[in-house]
Amino acid sequence: MIKKIVIIFILLITNIYSQKLYDIIVAQDGSGDYKTITEAINSLPMFNYHRVTIYIKSGIYNEKIRIDQDYITLKGEDKENTKIIYSQLREDWNKNQDNIGPGVINIYGDDIILENLSIENSQPEVGPHAFAIYGFGTRTIILNCNVISKGADTVSLWNYKEGMYYHANCYFEGAVDFVCPRGWCFIRDSKFYEVKETAAIWHAGSYDKTQKFVIVNSYFDGVKNFELGRHHYEAQFYLINCKFSKNMADKPIYRVTYDDPSRNRQFIWGPRYYFYNSHCDSIDYAWIQNNLKDSEEIDNPDKISAFWTFNYKWDPEATTKVLLKNFYINNNKLILQFNEPVTVIGTPIFKTTNGIVFMFASGGENDTIELVTENNFNKEDLIGLQLINDAKIFSSLASINPRYIELNF
Repeated sequence: MIKKIVIIFILLITNIYSQKLYDIIVAQDGSGDYKTITEAINSLPMFNYHRVTIYIKSGIYNEKIRIDQDYITLKGEDKENTKIIYSQLREDWNKNQDNIGPGVINIYGDDIILENLSIENSQPEVGPHAFAIYGFGTRTIILNCNVISKGADTVSLWNYKEGMYYHANCYFEGAVDFVCPRGWCFIRDSKFYEVKETAAIWHAGSYDKTQKFVIVNSYFDGVKNFELGRHHYEAQFYLINCKFSKNMADKPIYRVTYDDPSRNRQFIWGPRYYFYNSHCDSIDYAWIQNNLKDSEEIDNPDKISAFWTFNYKWDPEATTKVLLKNFYINNNKLILQFNEPVTVIGTPIFKTTNGIVFMFASGGENDTIELVTENNFNKEDLIGLQLINDAKIFSSLASINPRYIELNF
């Protein structure tokens, strides 16, 4: 009887905790949990171990945002009507620095997802540095977003050692080097618009020779004579199945050098600019001809993927299950350890083939959860253990697909 009371108490407490922590709603009209995105983010603990989705209802949010925690998703109700807008020149921020950062959205946590949003740096000048998204986290996803600035460096994700960034179905607009990742970056099914006669894309990949910037199935447009790309550091570009408007200048991706040699970065690995099945709307320039055969890393376009781009360290497009790595039995407790960190939504209840019911007790702050049942059990009793209610346990890592657990004993 005491154990049943304890289990009921665990169920009640866990359910209250889960409902409070997840699915935060931001609405300017007061119909949500908070009226601003900043308030919603600040409501979370500094060390956040769970995937938390902050759902943002349509509206114009004139705020500048800093994300320090990990595992946060900012998801707009509608890409065109959920807008985060702020005017911020990098030069002005340098002169009068706040603790938020120089961009509209400033990312310092890992595994951050931005989805269904318009993010705009509304400063009016064409050309000067004006970040819409700025950050130093890794495993950053930008999905189905408009990211806009009239200035340079619109999307500046600059974790030069281990930064991995995945963007899909986006519209990017800006001036000089307006999409300029450091590290590894994969972009697919997106549009780029250059507002100045300068380079649209830029890459820095000097920390690791395998760092690369891969763009697939995307379209480039801009003012007449805009340039495709350039770099100052070691860099590696792959443009696969891309299209370029007639406004693009006949100028290959190039390395920036200065008359003062002390300003020039090292260039040991040489030019690495690779194209496959990419074409201009009018005439195909000679420098965008197929040349994957010259790459040291890959020569088959069918093998180019996000997983390959990130050196098989992270697959944001994966649909595979989260696998059970180990399990431990301690009297009436079952501890499950998975092969990656997991998030728990709701209060999971499990049942085995022979009818033993396990209640969720704790966990979801790393790769481990604890279940409890009424009586002691052994390994043979775990056959057929399955989740039987509508609670969810899935990977906390940034992904475009929910990846739930799979139990095999």
